[in-house]
Amino acid sequence: MRRFRARGAYRVLAEVGSEGTTYLLVGLVVMVAFAQPAFKETEASDWRTTADFSVTFLDRYGNEIGKRGILLNDKIPLEEIPDHLIKATLATEDRRFFSHFGIDVVGTARAMAENVRARRVVQGGSSITQQLAKNLFLSNERTLQRKIKEAYLALWLEARLTKQEILKLYLDRAYMGGGTFGVAAASEFYFGKDVREISLAESAILAGLYKAPSAYAPHKNLPAARARANEVLTNIVQAGFMTEGQVIAARRNPAVAVDRSKEDAPDHYLDWAFQDVKNLAAQYPKLGEDRIVTVRTTLDPGFQKQAKTSVESTLRQYGDRYGVEEAAMAVVTTTGAVRAMVGGRDYDASQFNRAADALRQPGSAFKPFVYMTAFMNGYSPESVVADAPISIGGWSPRNYSRGYSGPVTLKTALTRSINTIPVRLAQAIGRDKIANTAYMMGLQHELKITRTMPLGVSEVTVMDMASSYATLATGGIKVQPYAVEEIRNSSGEIIYNHDKDAPRPLRVLPFDKVAELNDVLVNVVERGTGRRARIEGVTAAGKTGTTQAYRDAWFVGYTGNMSAAVWFGNDDFSSTRRMTGGSLPAMTWGNFMRYAHQEVTLKPMPGVDAPDYQATNQLLAAEDEEIGKAPEVLNAQSQRVLKAIGERLATLHEPSRLSELQVQAARTVGQQSVLTR
Repeated sequence: MRRFRARGAYRVLAEVGSEGTTYLLVGLVVMVAFAQPAFKETEASDWRTTADFSVTFLDRYGNEIGKRGILLNDKIPLEEIPDHLIKATLATEDRRFFSHFGIDVVGTARAMAENVRARRVVQGGSSITQQLAKNLFLSNERTLQRKIKEAYLALWLEARLTKQEILKLYLDRAYMGGGTFGVAAASEFYFGKDVREISLAESAILAGLYKAPSAYAPHKNLPAARARANEVLTNIVQAGFMTEGQVIAARRNPAVAVDRSKEDAPDHYLDWAFQDVKNLAAQYPKLGEDRIVTVRTTLDPGFQKQAKTSVESTLRQYGDRYGVEEAAMAVVTTTGAVRAMVGGRDYDASQFNRAADALRQPGSAFKPFVYMTAFMNGYSPESVVADAPISIGGWSPRNYSRGYSGPVTLKTALTRSINTIPVRLAQAIGRDKIANTAYMMGLQHELKITRTMPLGVSEVTVMDMASSYATLATGGIKVQPYAVEEIRNSSGEIIYNHDKDAPRPLRVLPFDKVAELNDVLVNVVERGTGRRARIEGVTAAGKTGTTQAYRDAWFVGYTGNMSAAVWFGNDDFSSTRRMTGGSLPAMTWGNFMRYAHQEVTLKPMPGVDAPDYQATNQLLAAEDEEIGKAPEVLNAQSQRVLKAIGERLATLHEPSRLSELQVQAARTVGQQSVLTR
């Protein structure tokens, strides 16, 4: 073995090579582990195809608001797409597309060097295959884990598909702004043309959209789109795909886009509604018989505009001060109809729906689930619990004020958002019971049953929080959010109607306990942390929420008419500048709700307003319980008596004594009474 001993400089190289190989192998194993969740997405048999529904969406009043489905138009063969559009795409996005193995090492190294030189991100190194992997299987989330998944999925795509198939899928799936996906749909949207008929100048506009549809969409910023198209033309020449003489005409005669400045489609809502249609199709096979459908949704265009305006105006005015860049909002009526949804600040910049898909910690906005559980297990708003230091396995929760108040009522504790009280309640009643209450009220995602759960460390969505709080607005009837009111097939026939076909809502909470919690949450808005959400003349209830390091800020509230949840934060989970749920979220919620309650019939807050309304709900609760019971079968003697009465009534034919209609009714009642009471 002496022959294999390295000495001097050779030993240094051997040691470095050995260590490098070890770290490389460990790194590969770690990256493969990170990539496993992404590979599960490839198990779907239809990942290469778009959904085959062709859906035209209408708002609640019957006005068209957008389209989704096969109108994205991925049916044009690659051979029929103009050659200059393909060259513009390759020159701008991936010049070595036909020579690399899915990851462009040279391009990535060049991009990293440019970014280091500029001290900021100025170039992206992702190949077309990597971008396709993101479009097919991943989100736009900017994390290292996503980049690792993207790289592995790119290699997987290269092994499964030809270069032509990858390029075709990319041209069909890339987001092009304005709610369009793919070059064919973008050509129709921006230029009113079939993609096979567009010019070189128009191809340059489309190829410029891949980088940033929000910044270069010609219907929003035509000068910027033309400047970007000029860069694309330069890229074509530099790549050697065309000469300067061939592109000079396109430079001198830039493309003109169709004027769509007045259009403002609720794209995040449409994406969510489209998913709702596909979910219904899986439940009701009848919907699959005709894939060209028109859907009347629950969207209220006035509410949608006001929700978006409220969010955007708050971010513009206070975003820099608080160091916050994103927000989301969902508005749900007490029947479950989703009237408005803001999934993010700019759909063109990011199609990720922060209202329906983003999982964030709710902080103190989770506490109503704890108190509801406590009320159902012997506590009341007037129960006294000590606000004092508590330690569980070395973990000691602290209050926002860093002080303690001693014995306080639960009403005071929730109004002031004291942290130690819900932790003590969870210890007394059991955290599993709290999780069950939250699930019953509408939370969909798994809650980790830990000692910190009462303080809202488990992640939830904005939509789930809005619908869960709406259950309190109904007096305890569960609210299931939905987007689809009615579906008509291509012949105009109604094939689905929510009022007739959807399951009947169920009571999940006792009315008297909901009434107690509503009274407390009204106090939160009137005198507690949610004062900025107060609405003059309207009884409102709700709860603020702020997570550790001020990463997330919430306000979730409701009236007798509707519930709304508002979240503010940053996509990269960075901390804000001490933003709390009682600041921007409560302000935004209040601004929207003041508009939403203008000129509408106000419904009382269950348990707080209108005693006669409370009595009605209690009666309905009793009816719900009665309906849920098994029918009681009468004994034999009672059956014979009722049968005899029915037969006797049927023999009374004199018009003066009993009409024929009454006879029939009496006979029917007698027959039904024999079966059930």
